[in-house]
Amino acid sequence: MIRELDVVVLNTDLPEHGLRRGDVGAVVHCYKNGEMEVEFVTYGGDTVALVPLKPEQIHVAGNREMMHSRQWEKTA
Repeated sequence: MIRELDVVVLNTDLPEHGLRRGDVGAVVHCYKNGEMEVEFVTYGGDTVALVPLKPEQIHVAGNREMMHSRQWEKTA
């Protein structure tokens, strides 16, 4: 079960938000309909996207997963 403040990993690309599979975010709100508001930020603390996602679009980051860094390119 995914909860608020969980660190999650994106399972799919979301090009309309400049996000790629594997990007790491944090759940900031869980809605009654099962969707979750997830915030993706840069290491500098700038919000890249705040996106409502379905549970199948993310998974809780596991202890055996490794974080990855990439250059974020701002979308229009």
